[in-house]
Amino acid sequence: MRLGVQGGVVRIGARTILDNVTLSVGAGEFVGLVGPNGAGKTTLLRLLAGLIVPSAGRVVLDGRPLGTVSRDERARRVAAFFHGAGIGWPMRVREIVALGRLPHRRAFAGEDAADQAAIARAMALTQIGHLADRVEPTLSSGERMRVLLARALAVEAEMLLADEPITALDPAHQLDAMAMLRTVSHAGAGVIAVLHDLTLAARFCDRLVVMSEGRIVADAPPAAALDDGLLHRVFGVAAQRGTHADGGAYILPWARSQQSTGETRP
Repeated sequence: MRLGVQGGVVRIGARTILDNVTLSVGAGEFVGLVGPNGAGKTTLLRLLAGLIVPSAGRVVLDGRPLGTVSRDERARRVAAFFHGAGIGWPMRVREIVALGRLPHRRAFAGEDAADQAAIARAMALTQIGHLADRVEPTLSSGERMRVLLARALAVEAEMLLADEPITALDPAHQLDAMAMLRTVSHAGAGVIAVLHDLTLAARFCDRLVVMSEGRIVADAPPAAALDDGLLHRVFGVAAQRGTHADGGAYILPWARSQQSTGETRP
């Protein structure tokens, strides 16, 4: 399974949001989309999900233009979770998660054993079993985030697109969510996640795609993607680096870099 965009351009009026973007992600990869605010990360995710049409270029799923793939097939193969998405009406948590199984069910059909198992797995992965009977308006923002992520996971799609999946989560649940996404990818699904925490992105992702002003300026393993020069040019920060006792390397944005002028195109 491979999902990508070739020469993708997105314009809104006179403004270019994405500028000649090419990206390809395959099964088993955990790819982080990082970059300053307004760099085009969520727009790229929406393009890959088929929610917007490129002004130029094309989105491809296994070599086929995404627009030629039926909506039912896309819904089964590509699951998406977007930060800030609402639920729309009061529902119990388990009912919300169960919505993720709709692409696999015939019209008006009830849940079968496969649906029930997938729902249970998604709730276990996101650690929301104790919330099953809670109604959505009673949830905290962090709990709601985990419920929506569980709904996307319940699809058990070949590709998961996640927009800021750890926003609003406390540190422990951020670690849990990143470990869970890595587990999902290493079990065979492709995962593309928009992330702002460079420390967690570098620790858990296989690849980092760095965006700036609508362009991809780096696409490499974390240590190569987040070198000191790029951190200065794109993010305007300097970082501390080190090695944990377990041997894992880490990067920690520490201060604004000297003479930083904000976001600039490398």
